[in-house]
Order: sequence, then C-alpha cells, then structure tokens
Amino acid sequence: MEIRTVGYDHPDAVRLVAEVQQEYVARYGGADDTPVDPRQFDLPGGLFAVAYLDGAPVACGGWRARDADPYGLCDGDAELKRMYVVPGARGRGLARALLRHLEAAAVAAGRSRMVLETGTEQPEAVALYTTEGYAPITKFGLYRDEPSSICMGKHLDPAGPAAVPGPAAAPRPGERDASPV
Repeated sequence: MEIRTVGYDHPDAVRLVAEVQQEYVARYGGADDTPVDPRQFDLPGGLFAVAYLDGAPVACGGWRARDADPYGLCDGDAELKRMYVVPGARGRGLARALLRHLEAAAVAAGRSRMVLETGTEQPEAVALYTTEGYAPITKFGLYRDEPSSICMGKHLDPAGPAAVPGPAAAPRPGERDASPV
C-alpha cells in the first residue's frame, strides 16, 4: 500500500468521499451534512490522504485542525474525517495503517489529540478506534445531539509510534482491520 497526501478536491479523494457518503446513506439514511471546506485539509492546518493498492485508490481519510469550543473540543485537537476503505479492500489493515499515518502527520503538525465522530451503525469503525486507544469523549459537532452519534478521542504522544511519519504501519500481531470507514 502507498499512502499519498492529496488535496481534498483531488479526483481520487472526491470519488472516495462520494463513496463514503453513500455508505452513510446506506447505514443512517442520509449523507453527513457536517460542513467541510477542502482548504481545511491543507497543511499546516490539516491533511488529506488516499491509499493506493497496485495504483488503484482504495482508502481515504484526513484530519483538520480544531481548537477549543463550547462543546468539548480543545486547543490542539485534530478532527479525523472521511475515513473509508472500499469494500473490496477491507480486512487488510488499510484503515489501521491510514489512521496511524494520519496520527503521525497530526503530531508532526503540532496537534496533541485526535478526535472523531462515528456512529452506532459503524461497529467496525468503533472497534478499530477502540483497539487503537480511542475512548469516548464529550459529543461535539453537528450530530452531537443524535443518539446514534459516538465521539471518541486519543491523546497523541509525540514520542510514541504515531509520531514517526513514514511507511504505513501494518496491523499489530493478532490484529485484523475490518473497518469499512
């Protein structure tokens, strides 16, 4: 797998983001209406990446800088957005590797915590994030009042494995990544 930093408006990113939106429609009955400005994913305030297998785009995800707000976000937060693996490439550890890559990039940009919003209809995603050290946090964002919303966070350790950018990390022994998003 090769992970490339691309713009949120890169054609491969646009296609994969459209696919994840369809995944949300299938699971929740509607697309994610959270406001997203492609410029939020430009360094140093964010990053968007696409993972490729044999030259084909198969996964995406990004983070955008967030700072303190009345709903529990803190200065130094990075919000994980649009994590997705195409159905034919699931179960190979791609989401886990991409997540670790994004965490390392956030640390390199000076971010101290990764936060995310997922939901009850994405149990594979919740399992992935939990095994990677994420824990429930105060709900934030557009869907904070929705019962199906789950918000999680993880403090990023500059001295830890997420702080070492480079080739995407493989799953740890015994781990399997079945996360579709």
